[in-house]
Amino acid sequence: MSITFDAAPAVKPELDPGFIPAIIWNRKYREMVKSNGSGQDIVIALNRSETVISTYETTIFPHDAEHRELNIKYVERTIKNLLWVKGGYKVTIAGCPELAADIKAIYSPTGARAFDYEFMGEKIYGQPFEIVACALEDAPQSHEIAVKLGGNMDGCRIGFDLGGSDRKCAAVIDGKVVHSEEIEWDPYFEKDPEYHKAGIIDSLKRAAEKMPRVDAIGGSAAGVYVNNQPRVASLFRGVAQADWAEHVTPIFTDIQQEYDVPMIIANDGDVTALAGAISMECNGVLGLAMGTSQAVGYVNLDGNITDWLSELAFSPVDYRDDAPADEWSGDIGCGVQYFSQQAIARLVPAAGIDLPADMPFPEQLIAVQKLMANGDERAAKIYRAIGVCFGYSIAHYAESYDIRNLLILGRVTSGKGGDLIMDVAKQLLNDEFPELAATITFRVPDEKFKRHGQAVIAASLPAIG
Repeated sequence: MSITFDAAPAVKPELDPGFIPAIIWNRKYREMVKSNGSGQDIVIALNRSETVISTYETTIFPHDAEHRELNIKYVERTIKNLLWVKGGYKVTIAGCPELAADIKAIYSPTGARAFDYEFMGEKIYGQPFEIVACALEDAPQSHEIAVKLGGNMDGCRIGFDLGGSDRKCAAVIDGKVVHSEEIEWDPYFEKDPEYHKAGIIDSLKRAAEKMPRVDAIGGSAAGVYVNNQPRVASLFRGVAQADWAEHVTPIFTDIQQEYDVPMIIANDGDVTALAGAISMECNGVLGLAMGTSQAVGYVNLDGNITDWLSELAFSPVDYRDDAPADEWSGDIGCGVQYFSQQAIARLVPAAGIDLPADMPFPEQLIAVQKLMANGDERAAKIYRAIGVCFGYSIAHYAESYDIRNLLILGRVTSGKGGDLIMDVAKQLLNDEFPELAATITFRVPDEKFKRHGQAVIAASLPAIG
C-alpha cells in the first residue's frame, strides 16, 4: 500500500485553495526520507551534449511496493523541472535501475510525458530522447558552460521583442532610444508563417526609418533558439510541422540577409535577465516576464548567460493531483497556468467576475486591470492568489538558480495588480522563507521599461565588427 502525506502550505491562495507548492511537497518528501533512515542515494544527470552535463543528487525511499508511487512522483516531477530549467536529450538515473525503468515508461512516445520526450529530443537537440540507468559510482560528472552576451550600445541598432499579443520594437543610437513602439498582432495560432515574417519586417522597417543606417539587430522571443533558428517557439505553434524546415527555421536568417548586419535572436527570458543585469549593474539576476506566457532567463553571478533553457512555463510549481492543465503540453500544475495572462483568465470565474467565456486572454487581463484600478476587491483577490503562488515558487526556483536579484516584467505585472503580486510574494518569503528574503532583492522597472525594456536590451545583443 502506497504511503501519502500532507503538504498543504501555511498560506493558501484564497481563489486557489488546493494549491500544493512544489517547494513544500519536495521538502516534506525529503524530510520523510531522512526520518525513514533507509534512504537510497541517486544521481540524475542531463546531457545537453556529450560534454555539457548537469547533475542533481538526491535521496529517495527504498523503491519497494510501499514507496514506489511516491518515489515516481518525486523523481518524475524533479526531472520535469530539471529538463525545462536546464535542458537535455539524455537523462541518466544512477543508483536505482528499477526507478529508471518506471520513469522511462513515462517519458516515452506513448507515456504521460510524450510532449517532453518529443520536444527535448528531436525538436530541441536533434536526436532521440532517452532515459538510461547506471550504477551510482558510474554517475556522469557535472560540466556547465556560460556565454557572454549583450551590453553592446555602440552604433545604430534595432531591437525587437515578439510576444503573443504584441510585438515591440526600438531604435537605439549609441545607447539612446530614438524610437519605441508596440503593435498588436495575433501569431499564436496563425498557420501561415508569412504572417509572422511580414509583421517582423514591418516593425524593423519602421524602426530603421528613424535612423541614418542599421548596424545591428537583436531580437527577443519566447522559445528555444539555436544559431538564430527557432527550435521550439510558441509564436509559431500554429504552423504545421511540415512547414517548419522551409519557412520557420530560416525565418530570421532570411530577414538578416535583407539587412546584411550582425543579428542575434535570444530567448525573451534571457533578455529580461540581461535587462536587469545591465540596468541595475548587478548579477545573479533571475528575470521573469508574466505576459502571454511565462518567460524566464538567468544571468549568473559572473554576469554571464548559461546554456540552460529556463523555460519555466513548463516547469511544475503545483503538485496537487487535479492541478490545471496546460493546453499545449497536457501536463498539470506548470508555471504558465499561474504566472501569465492564462492565470488571470483561470481565476476570473473563481473571483466572481462575469466575462464572456470566449473573450481572448489579453482582453480579460485588461478588464481585470480596469477593475483593479477602480478598487474592485474581486480583482484584488486574483492578484493576491498569484502573489501567494509566486512567493512559494520563488523559493522553488531558488533551488535551481542562485538568485540575488529578481526582475519582474510583463503585462500581468503592470499597474496596481502587479504591485499587489509583489507585496504578497515578498511578505510570504519573509514569513515562510526568511533566509531567502534576506538575500533576494525584488526589482520592478517603471511602466515603460516593463513594456518596452526587452526590445531595447535586445538591440544590445550583437557586437559590431
